Amino acid sequence: MDWTPGGGLSGDIEDRRGSSGGGGGGFGGGGIGIVGFLILLVVSLVTGRNYIGSYLSGHSASPSYTQQSAPSAANRPPTSESPQEKRSAQLVSWTLDDVQNTWTKLLPTQTGKNYQRSTLVLFRGRTYSGCGTAQSQSGPFYCPADEKVYIDLSFWDELRRLGGSNADFAQAYVVAHELGHHVQDLLGIEGKVRQLSGQNPSERNRLSVDLELQADCFAGVWAHSTAQRNIVHDSDITAGLQAAAAVGDDHIQRLERGTVSPESFTHGSSAQRVGWFKRGFQQGTIAACNTFKFGGAVPPTDSAE
Repeated sequence: MDWTPGGGLSGDIEDRRGSSGGGGGGFGGGGIGIVGFLILLVVSLVTGRNYIGSYLSGHSASPSYTQQSAPSAANRPPTSESPQEKRSAQLVSWTLDDVQNTWTKLLPTQTGKNYQRSTLVLFRGRTYSGCGTAQSQSGPFYCPADEKVYIDLSFWDELRRLGGSNADFAQAYVVAHELGHHVQDLLGIEGKVRQLSGQNPSERNRLSVDLELQADCFAGVWAHSTAQRNIVHDSDITAGLQAAAAVGDDHIQRLERGTVSPESFTHGSSAQRVGWFKRGFQQGTIAACNTFKFGGAVPPTDSAE
């Protein structure tokens, strides 16, 4: 992927790596605390989304909508930063700006709605978010309550552990996926899904899968733009697809448990995630990303291949 490391971080980044995180003592080794666990339980029951299952599986998920105070020290430079972490932060910063600049152009032309920029929070270990305590074990996530993306850069090591690539474009895919959730929020899709999940608890996992797959497709729409500008190459897309496959529910369950339970999926299978990313990449339109129409299925072969 053609980008140039160096320079300062984006004005849309809130760097909390130099501040101490928030949160109470651990619960079952997870680190959210008993209060946090109870919050997840209550919000899961109210909204119909399985936040507890997502948390215990060690996979990223949209956290609860419990407002908490922001940390007092934002944008404090980290006390120590390895060259690798510094480069990763710069890559995240470059991707954040490129994805948001792309949606600033695409959203009005394809939907008639203006794009409102999101903020990306870099943190270490744990921090506060508008959706509750953010922690590295949860993986990157988007919080609709404060319209921010939260990322602990140590996630790239976890992605590699899961068998995915942590090459530049693989990392960029993750950022683009989370900003895809911001696009859903701006379009009212996220709120509608949350409402439907509360009204139909039995459908909450399927709706969650549809929402996640659409964010993958939106990441592909951004990738389509980068290909048009000759920023990415075939090997980059391969790395992105490898990352998408690594965070498929079936792959993670097989790796962690040895068995697969499709009824418990909240993000989609590896094939689904790869298929919808490819659909967005090849067609480059929001209209191509109606995952709800297909009920989470892998998109038609003539569109995905």
